[in-house]
Amino acid sequence: MALTPRLELRQGQHLVMTPQLQQAIKLLQLSNLDLATYVEQELEKNPLLERSDGGEPEPGQSGAEFPLVKPDDGTVIATDQKIASDDVSDASRDLDTDYDNLYTDDAGPDKQQAPAGEIGSWASVRTTSGGFDDGQSSVEATLTHEISLRDYLTQQLSVAIKDPMRRMIGAYLIDMVNEAGYLTLEIADAADRLGTSCEEVESVLHELQQFDPPGVMARTLSECLALQLKDARRFDPFMERLLANLDLLARKDTASLLKACGVDEDDLAEMMREVRELNPKPGLAFGHEVIQPVVPDVFVTETSEGFWNVELNSETLPRVLVNSRYYASVTRNSQSKDDKAYLTDCLNNANWLVKSLDQRAKTILKVATEIVRQQDAFLAHGVQHLRPLNLRTIADAISMHESTVSRVTANKYMATPRGVFEFKYFFTSSISSSTGGEAHSAEAVRHRIRQMIDAEECDSVLSDDRIVELLRAAGIDIARRTVAKYREAMGIPSSVQRRRLKRVSA
Repeated sequence: MALTPRLELRQGQHLVMTPQLQQAIKLLQLSNLDLATYVEQELEKNPLLERSDGGEPEPGQSGAEFPLVKPDDGTVIATDQKIASDDVSDASRDLDTDYDNLYTDDAGPDKQQAPAGEIGSWASVRTTSGGFDDGQSSVEATLTHEISLRDYLTQQLSVAIKDPMRRMIGAYLIDMVNEAGYLTLEIADAADRLGTSCEEVESVLHELQQFDPPGVMARTLSECLALQLKDARRFDPFMERLLANLDLLARKDTASLLKACGVDEDDLAEMMREVRELNPKPGLAFGHEVIQPVVPDVFVTETSEGFWNVELNSETLPRVLVNSRYYASVTRNSQSKDDKAYLTDCLNNANWLVKSLDQRAKTILKVATEIVRQQDAFLAHGVQHLRPLNLRTIADAISMHESTVSRVTANKYMATPRGVFEFKYFFTSSISSSTGGEAHSAEAVRHRIRQMIDAEECDSVLSDDRIVELLRAAGIDIARRTVAKYREAMGIPSSVQRRRLKRVSA
């Protein structure tokens, strides 16, 4: 066959990652703080962008109100955002893009399919306009990075606790720790907020109190010192009596301490020396970093009719406008071709930024609304009622690509009546039903296993095989190795070890 040059025409489709498209992807996965910083930088670079003060746009500024939207599923989405529109000039007409499906397929790790289940309530959704502090630069950006106490404890939490339900409880307790390392809320309040038992919260707290630095997560000074002594293997009944009388130690009432502890003077002096060497505020070693509180992107509240209202946090929505009057004025006075090209480029970038911010807010609202629909049982009854959920379920429900949902759920937080949670907390794996019904959440199954083991008697300790039989009788299709994996992840000994421990304690 002879090799000769020839011309061929081929037609194909491919996605071109333009700078504007890369910007849209970047904005979608930014946190609210990072987004505010990014918009500030764009305001400094682009002379056609202006910060909105929250009122109506002035003449010459592009702005638009978005009308009431009523999707097919009955959800009412009322938007009153005053964000700049994209009708400034013909130079921006080529920016229209299908934002819902423009992202590449690199979605998050959760690919397992799970049924959505029946939702017993609907959500009334409202978005509001918002802005950010004018002229406020980020102080944190000028500081060197140092790990915070919360980050240090969270790193240990991800390794020590594998059960997602218990990990969520642990994350909530870590958020309630002050800079000194002390827990600032009562166990009963935490259990009521999360919809679980005090015993479950106490069990998780006990695991957290084993974390480094020793003494962290304590509720009182005596408990903090006791945790440090236990870590050093120096805690005994005599030291326990000393810590129970810290008021006498503070007054240096040696006579009363000798009587209360039941030791001689030399032993008491040694015990007092050991206590003085302990750190009463172990968390201060991590207190040099500026702590930035989590600012939720979405608020979820319950209405008087028993429905869930989902609303964007107006304070986290940067509002910018495009000054078309200034653009027209400068363009008329520009003689250089390079100047006109620069202004046109600024106009295109400004319009794309405005449109990207608007679409970002709408996309976050869509995803948050569907999460509330899927996890309304958690909001109503607590952490043990989390439903199995993955990215694909949300993506299919709102007709978006799975990778888009993955980006939306990154670095976004939702304030609910049960606390502030990251979007990703609501995604849990599933276990199929043996009766062909709705799948069960893995967290709910783990919670049921723990309840079974906690209720067992000394003479009737449940083996893994017996637990499998009981779960299958309840309609949960689960394998023995899965029960063993869940049990070990929760730190529960085997049936042989539990039987031995119960006999010793009896």
